[in-house]
Amino acid sequence: MNWLELSVACDAEAVESVSELLARYGYNGGVVVEPPIIPGDDGPEYRYDPMRPVTVRTYLALDESAEETRARIEQGLWLLGMIRPVGQLQVRQIEEEDWANAWKQYYTIQRIGERMMIVPSWLDYEPQHDDLVVRIDPGMAFGTGLHPTTQLCLRALEQYVTPGITALDLGCGSGILAITAARLGAARVLALDTDPIAVEATRANAALNDMADVVIAAQGSLGRGAAFGHWLQPTTDRSDQETSTAESSALLPDSLPPDVALPFDLIVANIIARVLVAVAPDCVAALRPGGILISSGIIAERESEVVAAYAAAGLEPVTRYQEGDWVALVHRKPSYAPPSA
Repeated sequence: MNWLELSVACDAEAVESVSELLARYGYNGGVVVEPPIIPGDDGPEYRYDPMRPVTVRTYLALDESAEETRARIEQGLWLLGMIRPVGQLQVRQIEEEDWANAWKQYYTIQRIGERMMIVPSWLDYEPQHDDLVVRIDPGMAFGTGLHPTTQLCLRALEQYVTPGITALDLGCGSGILAITAARLGAARVLALDTDPIAVEATRANAALNDMADVVIAAQGSLGRGAAFGHWLQPTTDRSDQETSTAESSALLPDSLPPDVALPFDLIVANIIARVLVAVAPDCVAALRPGGILISSGIIAERESEVVAAYAAAGLEPVTRYQEGDWVALVHRKPSYAPPSA
């Protein structure tokens, strides 16, 4: 079987909507988000260029339904283009023998923060003195270190992970954040994703980094997050979703190992604003007093919504990071109980 690679350039504020559209039709819901980067002069340092568009890609099997699916995607992109700048859909055919490696050309070795080196598993890299190397084979799971939201989380993890802590990676994708937390010294990391492909990718990447005993990957979400399904999939009935989120009570999925238990010292959630808002109370419930919440996947224009939800849940702001139009927030759960009204 041959394949079609579909790609479209759009501005940063349209990435979330375009990703949702492509995930609806793409193979296994897989989406590759390729932000514009400027290579450094010396080695694998990169900068995000906010003046250039982001490219979003997915893949379709070239079968009898491919043309109809392509037309539906084009129609959806045309509608999105009425709201934000969205380019023309680009299509190229890929032979079966090239399919497995088609997406690999979009990934490179990157230095992020002071010590983190993100290395695609098929590339060679000789670590320098105090480098912490995370090797990733993303496959079609979201989260490779290339997108600005992931980079912001990596920078925050480098600052807030301390040896021996327990952590939760909510919406783990390829497992890059969970594995980074483990490489930085976390004693146990639970990695949750509603996408089974992401769970398998995280397990494989944890093993690749000799962290399979530290990183526990499972399908599911935190509390109300379970009602959203995979965050890149479309919401078919928002009213039903709101009802189910309100009724959700279990914080963690069933059948976790007995040594994976609440509360966590740190939660990192690289998802999207509407899910972050919904799970804000659950994050507070899952954190120990004084625990840290790192959240990203937030477009700047929706930052105020997330900030308001966190304030209402009782979280204290610590700091924020920004790269182009993307924002990451760091909050802390108070170490004391607030006085009753």
